[in-house]
Amino acid sequence: MRNKFSLPQALMKPLPFGISRLREGGGALLAGLMLVVGLAQAGAAPNPEKLYETWCQGCHGAGRLGGTGPVLLPDSLSRLKQADAIKAIADGLPATQMPGFKGALDSEGIQALAAWIYTEPAAKPAWEAKDIEASRIVHKDAMDLPAKPVFKADPSNITLVVEHGDHSITVLDGDRMAPIHRFATRYALHGGPKFTPDGRFVYWSTRDGWVTKYDLWHLKVVAEVRAGLNTRNVAVSSDGRYVMAANYLPHTLVALDARDLALVKVIPVQGKNGKTSRVSAVYDARPRASFIAALRDIPEVWEIPYAGLNPEQPRPVRAVELTDYLDDFFFDQDYRLILGASRASPKGQVVQLDAGRKIADLDMPGMPHLGSGITWEYQGRPVMASPNLKEGLVSVIDMRTWRTIKQIKTLGPGFFLRSHENTPYAWADVFSGPDKDAMQVIDKRSLEIVATLRPEPDKTSTHVEFDRYGKYALVSIWEQDGALVVYDAATLEEVKRLPMKRPVGKYNVWNKTRLSAGTSH
Repeated sequence: MRNKFSLPQALMKPLPFGISRLREGGGALLAGLMLVVGLAQAGAAPNPEKLYETWCQGCHGAGRLGGTGPVLLPDSLSRLKQADAIKAIADGLPATQMPGFKGALDSEGIQALAAWIYTEPAAKPAWEAKDIEASRIVHKDAMDLPAKPVFKADPSNITLVVEHGDHSITVLDGDRMAPIHRFATRYALHGGPKFTPDGRFVYWSTRDGWVTKYDLWHLKVVAEVRAGLNTRNVAVSSDGRYVMAANYLPHTLVALDARDLALVKVIPVQGKNGKTSRVSAVYDARPRASFIAALRDIPEVWEIPYAGLNPEQPRPVRAVELTDYLDDFFFDQDYRLILGASRASPKGQVVQLDAGRKIADLDMPGMPHLGSGITWEYQGRPVMASPNLKEGLVSVIDMRTWRTIKQIKTLGPGFFLRSHENTPYAWADVFSGPDKDAMQVIDKRSLEIVATLRPEPDKTSTHVEFDRYGKYALVSIWEQDGALVVYDAATLEEVKRLPMKRPVGKYNVWNKTRLSAGTSH
């Protein structure tokens, strides 16, 4: 495979460096770390490349091209001031896996490291159409298999559990809450699996750009392709024809043929002013027969109609210009509106897609995580609720007036809020802080917290999802020796727990393909 940028072997299959290796008790590395810190303390000028290799590469990847953490190159840091980067290295970032390093590095080393990540690499990374095409792998033995599952479980009530601890997926029978199959994925799956409308095929992407097609009925990988160097997520068109990948690096959207992941089109992401942008995420908008993309570095939202993906059409994009960035958003149930927020802005905004403009502001303090927002009917009117990455609260918004109905106080900042049409409860995690082991249950009728569960004391509990019928609520114990804890969604009693390796997201076929109001789409 040839391209403009020679990819290091470590990037193709990253290994755990830095903090993770230190936690495993690597004696040689520990000695090296002590030497690095010792030299800094002795007055030697810090070597930022060595500091990066020791402390950062395990998450942010060789060449700063990203891994479980984001890309650290000047183009990707354009919205982050260097002073803020220094603070992030020293103190860490809330609601992320980024720890603080001020206890390990002195201020001179932190400043040198921050300055270095804003410098251009010797060779600019590139990943073009020819590189994408050359990377594609098709497993011919998995093509054109019979349209019949090899297992007896209800295929519409299958739940996929992503286990980040050893980069695996467990296929769970949603009726029996018992594993059917478990298999390895590529490194650092990210962004959530997406299903075809019939639920048979599922697609996912990894941080380092690999897109996989998997036959869920036959438990086989069908095809793989590397769509980028650092990828945020994928979306699948509601007609089952296309897969769209959103890239941080390079600044592109990549359309693939859903049958075998053959390249359809590379769409450069460039605003009207000529500035290029990372893509924060891409989603399928089923009623609109289009994809919607959030841009990280340009205050625009893009709509890409399926019909515009003909390779001969030069620019199949409708750009909706905004007054502020949308780092994170979700749709109303009709897909006419998107509700989004910027990490730097104190307010969210409501964008009417047909009109192509903002129609309202959302009064939401802190840092709302609108990508985890849910909707339901409250006292005869539709409401939206969102957790908050910075403050201990859940905001409930009237979707007719866009006024805040209530701020529900929680025990700490949360990452996910989930529910189901067949349950009166919404479940909110407390992702960080002393109460990270808490799961708080909110009654959607009274907007009051009615229970606080602690599935495992002092262990992070997160990301509730439901089975097809809303009978079971599934909670992740987000630890290396973690578990999937199954609760009766009506009585809130534990039913069983399954040991798992740092389980994160759960994805139920029925809820995702039927666009349940209680989960993200």
